[in-house]
Amino acid sequence: MTASDRQPYGPLDLLRAYLELVRAPNLFTSMADVVMGFLFAHPFLTSDQGLVLAVLAGASSCFYAGGVALNDVFDAEIDARERPERPIPSGRVPLDAARRLGRALLAAGVILAGAAAGLASSPWTAAVGLLLATCIVLYDRFLKSTPLGPVAMGACRMLNVLLGMSAGLSPWGAGHWLAAGAIGVYVAGVTWLARGETGTASRLPLTLATLVILAGVGMLFALPRWTENRVALLDLEPHRWYLLIGILGAYTGLRCFQTVAEPEADVIQSAVKHCILSLVILDAAICYVVWDLPGAVAVLTLLVPAIALGRWIYST
Repeated sequence: MTASDRQPYGPLDLLRAYLELVRAPNLFTSMADVVMGFLFAHPFLTSDQGLVLAVLAGASSCFYAGGVALNDVFDAEIDARERPERPIPSGRVPLDAARRLGRALLAAGVILAGAAAGLASSPWTAAVGLLLATCIVLYDRFLKSTPLGPVAMGACRMLNVLLGMSAGLSPWGAGHWLAAGAIGVYVAGVTWLARGETGTASRLPLTLATLVILAGVGMLFALPRWTENRVALLDLEPHRWYLLIGILGAYTGLRCFQTVAEPEADVIQSAVKHCILSLVILDAAICYVVWDLPGAVAVLTLLVPAIALGRWIYST
């Protein structure tokens, strides 16, 4: 029996196949980015703004899911050799169905971003949504396997944060760009690290990728200084922030440098999964700068479904 002959045995198998295709656990990390961006730009929330945030979270999820679905479409031949268990090469999701789904999800993301722009009276939201969709397609179709691949993926995540920030009424300041840029640099490093997931990797690129990841975390040390609406505690006891970011960076660095010591596929996959989930923690830390604990906890709750679903569905 060939891969194309193998079909799911029932509705749950089919559901699982499509959840694997869109990396369902990671959808919550994408939502965390846009929620962080929105909260960072809105020190206070009204009921109307809550609706805008919900629409933006939906747009972010569609952009992410559509992007990874099209990623697997373009990688179908490579996955058939290196990752035959994935939904498309295993025959659980037809190639044409995955292509249609990816395109539909990206279109839905653009439509939802436009709807959020109307609700927030901010044309920038629609513009950022279009730019994000374009960047996703460029990465999937042309840039993924080039040296610019990690940069393009980092740009996608940075734009995802800016999508949330774009619904704010105030112009972006240095703090907005620093927060979004830090996430972009971090994800660029994670993307570079993930290139070694399918086999034994060279230690040099793994080391450089880890340093890029740590640079992204390190950028956050300066965030309170460049944020006008920071919580008062960060002025009174700034060492708390430095300690928090230092601990996050140290733990992430240890996990990533383990790949240098043991450059094997399973070790790299574990480190990449850790880094992806840690995005939610970084987003929560950034929210803390403006929203104190309530905002941070709100973002951290997205870890629960991400981890729970990740026990059933792979995320890398």
